[in-house]
Amino acid sequence: MTDDQHLTLPEVEALARTAHQGQTDKAGRPYAEHLRAVADGVRARGGDDEQIAAAWLHDAVEDEALSERWLHEAALSRRTKDIVLAVTKRAGEAPQEYAARILATPGALLVKEADLAHNADPARLAVLDEATRTRLAGKYARMRALLGLPGARNAG
Repeated sequence: MTDDQHLTLPEVEALARTAHQGQTDKAGRPYAEHLRAVADGVRARGGDDEQIAAAWLHDAVEDEALSERWLHEAALSRRTKDIVLAVTKRAGEAPQEYAARILATPGALLVKEADLAHNADPARLAVLDEATRTRLAGKYARMRALLGLPGARNAG
């Protein structure tokens, strides 16, 4: 498949927004805001179009907004599909296995770094109750450590 047969970034964005329509994040905000922030974070970190496309789709399979079959058949590069699958958590999977898959997939670490940065954004966490905020902050810090990423940093 040649590049001109792949979905464009605006097409991927529209698909992701439609797939996640009606979903909200833990703070009750439209889920598309998170997708936009991760895509912008990937772009700000120097990510390429394949990584930005993966950022728009990074939670689609995990959240069952799109099926793994859809992803397999989509007009996306193999690398974009591999990144999406790498950052898709699997039921019962140990965090160490999840991190190892991300690290083994070219381009996936940058997408996960942008995702973690937005998830751990203090302004985003501030609207959550203290117990949830503390639990999530610890979870994100542990994943950053497993991935060898430095401490929390803005999404750009």
